[in-house]
Amino acid sequence: QVQLVESGGGLVQAGGSLRLSCAASGSTSMISNMGWSRQAPGKQRESVADMTSGGRTFYTTSVEGRTIISRGNASNTVYLEMSSLKPEDTGVYYCKADVRNGPRYWGKGVQVTVSS
Repeated sequence: QVQLVESGGGLVQAGGSLRLSCAASGSTSMISNMGWSRQAPGKQRESVADMTSGGRTFYTTSVEGRTIISRGNASNTVYLEMSSLKPEDTGVYYCKADVRNGPRYWGKGVQVTVSS
């Protein structure tokens, strides 16, 4: 079992920046990939950024160039730094973690609201 807790959300003005953190606990030694997804009101959840255990990163097109995903040295934390925020970045941001040969775990999510 892996538990994920996000922090760092809130209200941000357009053009601003934010940093989200996610702390994993439990069977963290089994975690491989970690990442972030988001869900805007009335829309499906979409992947924002992912990072493999080997350090490869993937970003959805709409955030590429203004987003950085990183992981802590202990591999039980993952961060998301976003800049040049837009109102369309508003949504609930979820941390996710994949366990080797196991399921994907999700955090409960943190609200990010970008005001115009």
